[in-house]
Amino acid sequence: MILFIKLLLAHLLGDFIWQPNSWVSHKEAKKHKSIYLYLHIILHGVLATILVGEIQFIPYATFIAITHGFIDLIKLNFQTKKTKRTWFIVDQIAHILILIGVVLIYKNEPITFHGFGNQFWILITGILFITKPTSIFIKTIISIWNPESQNSNQDNSLASAGNYIGILERLFVFCFILTGHFEAIGFLLAAKSIFRFGDLKEAKDRKLTEYVLIGTLISFGTAIITGLIVQALLQLL
Repeated sequence: MILFIKLLLAHLLGDFIWQPNSWVSHKEAKKHKSIYLYLHIILHGVLATILVGEIQFIPYATFIAITHGFIDLIKLNFQTKKTKRTWFIVDQIAHILILIGVVLIYKNEPITFHGFGNQFWILITGILFITKPTSIFIKTIISIWNPESQNSNQDNSLASAGNYIGILERLFVFCFILTGHFEAIGFLLAAKSIFRFGDLKEAKDRKLTEYVLIGTLISFGTAIITGLIVQALLQLL
């Protein structure tokens, strides 16, 4: 179990946290000619090796890195603007299946770094997942609607404020789940609804209201599910 957690953490770091948008754009434009594709592949291999902490895992980490690059290359060559959302989901599922396959094949127990117990790896992976990776997942899932506000040119909101608000609310929900304060989740959802009510009323746009509602429910739902999974895993230790 801990092996999969560490490989998932390496995947989240390599695919979301330490992959700038400029890398993604360059890969989409140049495909196999992009230097960032190969840096991305190397990064995944290095992260998997370091986090597992076993010399004998290097061949498996190399396999993960190569298959990761192969899967990415297929996506880059076959996705279009209309199918980008579908290929993103297929791409992520394929990467996770590869990790599961490696876990089933690899027999050794990964090293636990001094001072870092299994609880640490489970917690840090859960926390990391509900930050930038979940933001990208939500953005990708609801991008099929993407309503255009009539007042988009007059939007005075802070840059990336919505993204940071979403991350913070998921972190709060995650903490509430682990501490057993489920009632606080309802309070947080109600508070956000009150603050958003004015904006949605002013916009008078039903599509925008539905768009925000879907995004909010997915955000809260993901945080709740992640918190419950992490809580269950911690109880198994």
